[in-house]
Amino acid sequence: MHLCLLHYDTCTSLCKDNMACCSSLLRLMILPVAFAVLVIASVAHGAVVEHTFNVGNLSISRLCQPEMIITAVNGQLPGPTINVTEGDTVVVHLVNESPYNMTIHWHGVFQRGSQWADGPSMITQCPVGPSDNYTYRFNVSDQEGTLWWHAHISFLRATVYGAIVLNPRAAAPFPAKPDTEHVVLLGEWWNANVVDLERMAFLTGIPARNADAYTINGKPGDLYNCTAANQTEVFRVRRNETHLLRIINAALNTPLFVKVAGHGFTVVAVDASYTTPYATDVVVIAPGQTVDALMVADANATASPGGRFYMAATPYDSAVPSGPPFSQTTATAVVEYVGEADDAVPPVLPARPDYNDTATAHRFWSNLTALVLPGKPTVPLAVDTHMFVTVGLGVSDCQPAQLLCNRSAPPVFSSSMNNASFVAPTAISLLEAHFSNASAGVYTRDFPDTPPVVFDYTGDESDNATMQFTTKSTKVKTLRYNETVEMVLQNTRLIAKESHPMHIHGLNFFVLAQGFGNYDEATAAPLFNLVNPQERNTIAVPTGGWAVIRFVANNPGMWYMHCHFEAHIEFGLAMVFEVLDGPTQETSLPPPPADLPRC
Repeated sequence: MHLCLLHYDTCTSLCKDNMACCSSLLRLMILPVAFAVLVIASVAHGAVVEHTFNVGNLSISRLCQPEMIITAVNGQLPGPTINVTEGDTVVVHLVNESPYNMTIHWHGVFQRGSQWADGPSMITQCPVGPSDNYTYRFNVSDQEGTLWWHAHISFLRATVYGAIVLNPRAAAPFPAKPDTEHVVLLGEWWNANVVDLERMAFLTGIPARNADAYTINGKPGDLYNCTAANQTEVFRVRRNETHLLRIINAALNTPLFVKVAGHGFTVVAVDASYTTPYATDVVVIAPGQTVDALMVADANATASPGGRFYMAATPYDSAVPSGPPFSQTTATAVVEYVGEADDAVPPVLPARPDYNDTATAHRFWSNLTALVLPGKPTVPLAVDTHMFVTVGLGVSDCQPAQLLCNRSAPPVFSSSMNNASFVAPTAISLLEAHFSNASAGVYTRDFPDTPPVVFDYTGDESDNATMQFTTKSTKVKTLRYNETVEMVLQNTRLIAKESHPMHIHGLNFFVLAQGFGNYDEATAAPLFNLVNPQERNTIAVPTGGWAVIRFVANNPGMWYMHCHFEAHIEFGLAMVFEVLDGPTQETSLPPPPADLPRC
């Protein structure tokens, strides 16, 4: 049965769950504007979970600095957790009481039938202005595990973010049933207004400075030069119990190593996709990614007489030969054993990887495999479209809107995919232009399948002014419904080699292989995992290397693909897939909701 949402009860009473009826009502726009209509093509069989997100100012202090004003949801940092069961429908009323434009992206949610709710500013919607509101409605069928939500405009996701917990209807296929679970949200903190930082970076063409600290659940921990109370998160555990850690990297620009002194992990899912259980003493997680890991509270009591162990999050700096400055610090939380903890005894700190420990990062990311389950998607074996896409940094001319850009100096910092540096439209969202057949002057359908020139992508000699230069455009790649795409993502040496976390909205993909240097099909193809490749929505492309992903374009709409380093997406490391309608109403893009924000 298809679930029609028109203030829920209204639609079902008028249409008796008839999809054609609901669609016709919306197309005729005969419904009151106060009601947003949305046709959910997925099979809905759960409850309606409703939240109100009041986005506004929050006065807060970190690192012993004077209180400052940040933008937050419901006066919380992080924001509220959305806890649902597979098949539920989520309704979130966004009330924007902040001074800034706002959108919310539901990172990793497929949005089948609810494409207008995906959230990236000017891709699927115009932003919600100050003193305005908008209601997001979407279904979470066929997804289990951990995802998250965040602002998708400016740098506001630095403080506007939270977890999405997708509980299975049956028991999860874990090797052990967890006794309890904890959300572990990793972030970055600036002693500054992040909107001002982003605005100045754009106006000048100079990337914003690095964060002042890393955080765990919004708190930096004990190792910073600050003794203020309530700055360290505490996870209370009982001996021999199994704990499910839902780890999310919400940092703007930094991959992180996560360790807990005296404990190991068993990874059981990434990006809300189950994995073959993988034992490790360190979790490596790039911005945008999630990891579900079991941790047994079985630490040797003599290792910490005080029954307290640090959880440590440290940065992974992948840039070669060097990247922008980063905070060489450690965020901490405390894992505290109930009945054993002694506050007088300092917690034990784990040994931490070196900041540039690419070997450890690659070992973790490349060793994960999928847990193949009956009825779940498997990697497609036939490919319709092959793409080879370079991802990296560069330079470009100042844009007209970059008012503080030094136009007499050499070109300014930029980034691109296949030498196309993406610029979002300003007058209409891409999804609205697509739906209205009004692409002229908004976007072009010529995103290239290959780079404009073939070169030594990772060689030092390629890093010259000619190869670094890129131009701005709004190019999309058009795909037929159900088209299978294989994409090679190739990092380049231009300016610096770096591991870019590449995220695709609206679709999951399978990671067939990954490695270092220039991609060579002859040697890489025999290594493809076509049996149980990991399934993700965000992949950290190896620094100075490549990754091969494969996906089915089974979701009509406009789907953003971009680097999840905020410093790179604003300078153009992005593109968009335009997925055309399928043959039926259920496989076609529904009309926009009546309350969709206008530009």
